[in-house]
Amino acid sequence: MSAERQAAADAGGAAPEARHANWQADDTLLNHLARNAREVPDRVALRERDHGIWQEYTWAEYLDRVLAVAAGLEQYGLKPEDTVLVVGDNRPALYFAMLSAVALRAVPSPAYPDATPQEIGEQMKREGIRFALAEDQEQVDKLLEIRAGYPELELIVYDDPRGLKGKEPAGVVGFETIAAAGRTRLQAEPKLRDDLLGRSSVHDVAVLLHSSGTTGAPKGIPIKHGHILFAVRNAAQAEYFREGEVHMAYLPMAWVGDFTFSVGAAILLRFSVNIPETQETALNDLREIAPTLYFSSPRAWSNMLTRIQVGIDESTPFKRWLYNRFMPFAVELERRRLQGRAPGAGERLWRALGEFLVYGPIKDQLGLRRVGRPYTAGEAIGEEVFLFFRALGLDLRQFYGQTENCALAAAQGPGSVKLHTVGKPFPGVEVRLSDNGEVLVKGDNVFDGYFQRPDATAETLVDGWLHTGDAGYLEDDGQLVVLGRVSEVVYTAAGERFIPTFIENRIKFSHFIRDICILGEGRAHLAAIVCVDIDAVGHWAEEQGVPYTSYADLSQQDAVYDLVEGVLRRTNETLPEGLQIRRFINLHKPFDPDDGEVTRTRKLRRNVIDDHYRPIIDALYSADDQIEYKATFTYETGETGELTRQLHLRDVTPGQAAQTAHANRAETHRAAQ
Repeated sequence: MSAERQAAADAGGAAPEARHANWQADDTLLNHLARNAREVPDRVALRERDHGIWQEYTWAEYLDRVLAVAAGLEQYGLKPEDTVLVVGDNRPALYFAMLSAVALRAVPSPAYPDATPQEIGEQMKREGIRFALAEDQEQVDKLLEIRAGYPELELIVYDDPRGLKGKEPAGVVGFETIAAAGRTRLQAEPKLRDDLLGRSSVHDVAVLLHSSGTTGAPKGIPIKHGHILFAVRNAAQAEYFREGEVHMAYLPMAWVGDFTFSVGAAILLRFSVNIPETQETALNDLREIAPTLYFSSPRAWSNMLTRIQVGIDESTPFKRWLYNRFMPFAVELERRRLQGRAPGAGERLWRALGEFLVYGPIKDQLGLRRVGRPYTAGEAIGEEVFLFFRALGLDLRQFYGQTENCALAAAQGPGSVKLHTVGKPFPGVEVRLSDNGEVLVKGDNVFDGYFQRPDATAETLVDGWLHTGDAGYLEDDGQLVVLGRVSEVVYTAAGERFIPTFIENRIKFSHFIRDICILGEGRAHLAAIVCVDIDAVGHWAEEQGVPYTSYADLSQQDAVYDLVEGVLRRTNETLPEGLQIRRFINLHKPFDPDDGEVTRTRKLRRNVIDDHYRPIIDALYSADDQIEYKATFTYETGETGELTRQLHLRDVTPGQAAQTAHANRAETHRAAQ
């Protein structure tokens, strides 16, 4: 790292060697990769589906490609301390090239593949990027557009040759050209191979990841070899990972979970990493891969449940009868089991029959029959979704972490699953609460500071403790409960304290709701902007005979408003009266990361939503029952247009439980008088 970057990363603290006195200098990803190539050279390390055929790379081939590309990149001018952009979907060449950069003590900096040229350009300028690794022509075109205004970009290396090979613009080179140059160097310089393996240190940065940027520009988060290896070892000690797992790499390479699972844990614990052909074929490829370890977000688990329900609705009457006979039983059995009530002999026998007739075939159809360790994280998961997959026989568990601690801070143990917790801290990780209820984390998996942001580092790292920004509490058994972001604690006009994300996550337990923004700060009551899930609600509408032509049309149907109101009413029954949602509107479109309304990981940018939808927000706190909203949109050419939408607003009527409670309070008041 440069002196500036090192100073920023280590702001306010001791030198890295003193801070991590137990780290060993040669404990690096490259050395563990070399160990795998030496001890199990012919074992499959990575597989990619290409045109329907699985292409395999052994550990020996993995190492050879990493070193060849490293030698080639160095010949093309990549130097220690350089930051290298990586953009594209999961591809073996991009994983190889990231580790090649690490071997040269350069720093790979992944970007989300659907990021706009503006977003990528800003990242490149912040980090002084000269080299970029791109998946295909689409990403190369983005980079060429950026280069027109950022001439510091010297070299673009691409993987997929379609549309590029033989027609490369100046400064654009194929991955295989780089690898060929490197192989020539390795043959000519016999000592270069060992030299490349020995350059990096446990204290070097292995990847530069980024915060979500919900309140401003994303912050760079340098993760060192020691951080990621410590995190993986902790998780393995807790039996979260096991050696030789079969894993599917489909999550964005810019997300910390992919680097932790597909690179860190995969190399240290010798996973077989499988890459689907495309993001669109991932669920189909999952069945062929049949992983033993599977991680997915709550939203993805919910989408999978919707897919199952749609499939059952379209199956034969006999299959529907079996499903409706066995699934409710299994869900209720799992609910009671989580409450500590063991099943009886008859229930166990019926459960075994259901495994043969229903649960096993569903898992097999999904590709999850071999999964021993299924996980979810990122936000709260709906009770219905969580119970369903556990009822299938999957030991689905939640874990908790941020990019700053390699995503591994706490997790639910196999025998200690609760619906509302994220589990206990991993071995080697300490968790405590600050005086204001903020979750603090300490351990060698916690990063050493933000890239070129000593101010943010000083706020986030205090005496070795990571201030996560999350509000929560610890239960008597040591399990952590996360409520939401401390910074999002707000008050209604009546002084009622609430965290919008806590309420939003409870509402998103319903698979009918894709996104929701809770409003109410300084207001008389809470209101909501709702984005329905087109797949779940669209299927429901077809089943109910509700016609629609588009997302906007579907969202404004009276029946859909009834559906959403029912979801909100049920959530209201779990909330204090002063924090119940009184009004809502179904938005005519989903929140869009390209419009800046959500991040690439779908976290709300509230300031943008407040700005974009100010007329709608004002209408929610008026007596109006509809609003004529002018929506601005952008064509691919960059020109803008306007579209007027008539949107409905609706009050949330109290449910029966709320009406009864209100009547009881009124009766008590009259009796007191």
